[in-house]
Amino acid sequence: MVAHATMSMVHEPMPNASDVRAHELRRLMQRLVRRFGALSSEATPCGKPLSMAHAHALMVLLGKGELSQQELGAELCIDKSNIARLCARMVEAQHVVQQPSESDGRSRRISLTARGKRLAREVDVASAARFGAVLHGLGEARHVEVIQALKHLVAAVETLPT
Repeated sequence: MVAHATMSMVHEPMPNASDVRAHELRRLMQRLVRRFGALSSEATPCGKPLSMAHAHALMVLLGKGELSQQELGAELCIDKSNIARLCARMVEAQHVVQQPSESDGRSRRISLTARGKRLAREVDVASAARFGAVLHGLGEARHVEVIQALKHLVAAVETLPT
């Protein structure tokens, strides 16, 4: 048994501080995504019975107006086939209409219907309330610090290859 214990004492190199921090960042981001409710395909974290992609598409279209399917996909960071399926679901739900682009017959223009605008506003209000509750939970003294840290995190993520 002593020989076995000695053999198992072969050590792998100690992880460096950067590896430890990367592991901790990954663990915290995964926990944040899970606890926030972002993995549900049935409802948004703010309680609307939509996928996150559907809710985000509604809010993007509410803010930007009519977009091409390609522009909406780029804004949401969704590939061509997934944005096509999302748009089809949104058309079926009568939240958007699709029309061929006047300048490019292969391109589709997406815009909200009246029903889609109402739902987008509901999602926007519910989302704002959810994030307001998160800020409240942080305490006012930390608001600026957390928002600044998230700006840095987003900037770093945006440098990653797609």
